[in-house]
Amino acid sequence: MHDDRSLVEARLKRVLDERIRPAVYPESVPLTVAVWHAPGEPVPVAEGLAAEPEPIEVGARWGAPWGTSWFRVTGTVPEEWAGKTVEALLDLGFDENMPGFQCEGLVYRPDGTPVKGLNPRNQWVRVGAPVAGGEEVRLHIEAASNPVILDYHPFLPTRLGDKETAGSEPQYTLTRMDLAVFDESVWQLVIDLEVLGELMAELPVDSQRRWEILRAVDRALDAVDLQDVGGTAERARAQLTAVLTAPAAPSAHRISAVGHAHIDSAWLWPLRETVRKVARTTSNMTALLEDEPDFVFAMSQAQQWAWIKDHRPEVWARVKKAVADGRFVPAGGMWVESDTNMPGSEAMARQFVHGKRFFLDEFGIENDEAWLPDTFGFAAGLPQIIRAAGSTRLLTQKISWSQTNKFPHHTFQWEGIDGTRIFTHFPPVDTYNCSMKGSEIAHAARNFKDKGVARHSLAPTGWGDGGGGTTREMVAKAARLRDLEGSAQVVWETPQAFFDKAEAEYPEPPVWVGELYLELHRATLTSQAKTKQGNRRSEHLLREAELWAATAAVRAGFPYPYEELDRIWKTVLLHQFHDILPGSSIAWVHREARATYERIAGELNAIIEGAQRALAGEGATPLVFNAAPHARAGVPAGGAATPAARGRTQLSPRAGGGHVLDNGLLRVQIDARGLVVSAYDIEADRETVAPGRAAGLLQLHPDFPNMWDAWDVDEFYRHTVTDLTDAESVTAGEDGASVRIVRSFGSSRVTQVLSLAAGERRLVLDTEVDWHETEKFLKLAFPLDVHAERYASETQFGHFHRPTHTNTSWEAAKFEACNHRFVHLQEPGWGVAIVNDSTYGHDVTRAVRTDGDRGTTTTVRVSLLRAPRFPDPETDQGVHRFRHALVPGADIADAVREGWRVNVPERRLTGTGEVAPLVTVDQDAVVVTAVKLADDGSGDADRRHEVDDAGGQHARIGLQAEP
Repeated sequence: MHDDRSLVEARLKRVLDERIRPAVYPESVPLTVAVWHAPGEPVPVAEGLAAEPEPIEVGARWGAPWGTSWFRVTGTVPEEWAGKTVEALLDLGFDENMPGFQCEGLVYRPDGTPVKGLNPRNQWVRVGAPVAGGEEVRLHIEAASNPVILDYHPFLPTRLGDKETAGSEPQYTLTRMDLAVFDESVWQLVIDLEVLGELMAELPVDSQRRWEILRAVDRALDAVDLQDVGGTAERARAQLTAVLTAPAAPSAHRISAVGHAHIDSAWLWPLRETVRKVARTTSNMTALLEDEPDFVFAMSQAQQWAWIKDHRPEVWARVKKAVADGRFVPAGGMWVESDTNMPGSEAMARQFVHGKRFFLDEFGIENDEAWLPDTFGFAAGLPQIIRAAGSTRLLTQKISWSQTNKFPHHTFQWEGIDGTRIFTHFPPVDTYNCSMKGSEIAHAARNFKDKGVARHSLAPTGWGDGGGGTTREMVAKAARLRDLEGSAQVVWETPQAFFDKAEAEYPEPPVWVGELYLELHRATLTSQAKTKQGNRRSEHLLREAELWAATAAVRAGFPYPYEELDRIWKTVLLHQFHDILPGSSIAWVHREARATYERIAGELNAIIEGAQRALAGEGATPLVFNAAPHARAGVPAGGAATPAARGRTQLSPRAGGGHVLDNGLLRVQIDARGLVVSAYDIEADRETVAPGRAAGLLQLHPDFPNMWDAWDVDEFYRHTVTDLTDAESVTAGEDGASVRIVRSFGSSRVTQVLSLAAGERRLVLDTEVDWHETEKFLKLAFPLDVHAERYASETQFGHFHRPTHTNTSWEAAKFEACNHRFVHLQEPGWGVAIVNDSTYGHDVTRAVRTDGDRGTTTTVRVSLLRAPRFPDPETDQGVHRFRHALVPGADIADAVREGWRVNVPERRLTGTGEVAPLVTVDQDAVVVTAVKLADDGSGDADRRHEVDDAGGQHARIGLQAEP
């Protein structure tokens, strides 16, 4: 037989595109359309429905950026359509390639009942099946004219990312507003041909199955009368029955499809728009669940569920019913799908506390899996938190984005820093927006790393990022793929059902130890510095507020602010979402975040001040309140007392220019350039700074990654560096214990104050940067005279070691990594810590000196600022303040202590006397990370401990005791 494969495949494509798909809607009549453009922000549904619209024609432009337009569409079903299925086709000006990234709508009936959402891949609304003819149709569309930020030429700077700069130019063209006859037979033929055509393209050219499908498709196309597609659709479908009913091989890969709509709680849209995205998506999904009995939908992020409950009660009622039926499934058990690298210990725990509590309170459901498909890597401390929260499983997909190394497993046990293991699955479909394309299903089967010992994988199915969810086309394709020769087998299942099967078939999967590092998006540890500072400071203010409010409640009858703390915690947790805290959202999101953090700080400081005043009383004794988990100068952890007296620091001129700071513990030499050329540990008789090098050195790099500007820093940024050594002034501080340095570079200005307090073995560096650079990366370098093959960085409830060398591609790929409050380097008998108050990104490199002592220089560089132009063209412009400290002679315990010190300063009041702490610890390896009253209002104390030893073994212990 002659090879006509290409001919038939080309025929299939053209006939589908030009004849069969258009015949799904063979008849249509236009609807009458009117529109009212809401002024300002979105209005309540009742107001939008009641507004008086103006006529608008198809083809007209509409929709200022971030505006809301209420369309009213009316019409009459033609009498001659009686007995047919009729749908409204409502095209707001969609680009089918951008579901979730442009205009969207939510359709209502005149009484305010939501019908379903509209998006580029879901433009229909069922009017009747069948209709009687003559029905009056009246629908209202709440249409959001969200601008396209990530366009076909991605990452171009745009002012559309903030309503304040986006302008008022209409964004969209009203394209189609019709009533149309829906031909079910033709639609089913389209699905048949798409499934077979997509499967055929994935099979080997010389396989029997591919040619069987090709011949069946050819016969089906012969059976179609192109002038009467509707009349011949069933005849064509009959030619496909045999190939569509051939069962899959017994060894076929098995895919659990989970209906899904990954909705970023903010990203290329503001938080307020996500509230509406969730309403649109859940309206769609509840409607689809009613139509498709096999379909199952899962949604994570308790915050998004809470938004529905609070803002869309009519949608909430439908969601609750679907949950009760077991088909709309709460997933993940977290408040949001947060970043997991940067949130602090207690915040990461509270993600689960608040998320699980919401699902338990509302539905009596406690899910067993953490659901984080899009998070940018996973900290090594996370498994113990997941397990402590009562979960045992984790799903993610993002690690498949790693650029350098291919992760070796899809199903495995992930072991954290304390030995806790979590059963983990990476869907081999390599997307959290699976659409049931044949290429996706075939890729999942081919890509699955655990063949021979396991057979199951999961496919999150539905349009995501900006929402939308699963479509009826995806459900129809999955039905055909349930048991189809040549394909993986697909079945709709809950996440729990998948994990139960996966664990049962693979009881001893391989183990991955340590962090799940994403070899991509490393710059998210630095972008939008003020968002990161707001997070860190809010976490510590919350700790203080809970500690002092609990202490005052027990000691002085202070009214504990349960509701305020609960609300503030949820706000902080929301802003840890994986596109807010990482700095990868539009300008609007970060502008609002800055204002939110400022408001939160005011509220928390008021709680702290009120509680401390209640504790201090009205006396004149000077008191220091110490919220840190370690005693300071005689002030106990979690208590208040008069601090012990300290010595003094000497400030003297340095030979050759500069200054010397000496407090008897450290002797720090700052040269005429304002750089630290010596930090001498007097007790250890040991120099900290590498010979011939200078610490506290600011370094500037060009920063223009290949893509994903706010997310990425590519390794080649290191090829070019400018050391900022020129100083406008280097002057002694008036306090006699500091040196002030001023520098200018480019369009920016830096002021640094280096201070050495009496009685402290730490040099504090306060850095203020008035930053006005573009596409630059600013680092703060500490070249240390330390020989260390690994270093420790703090993570949740402990610390984690990374190598300083690059022996393998896995190690080389970690050229930018995350720490919390400290980085620590150690050689036998002596170590150094670098602590910070609000930065996360850093890099550590080592070099053997080729002259002199031929020792090792290990350089720690803190990442301060970036200046990407997408998605926020003004990222980080303005004034920033950072605090870091160099701590020579530090062991891990010192690093922990100094990290807390720089983040939780003392507070000073006058009062009647000392305040005893509620909790005391007699073991230096234990850190109390939270002291609060129990959330149930019982008045019980709730204490959380972190256990940390030099070997890196950690545990989190939750205790409750009567006050």
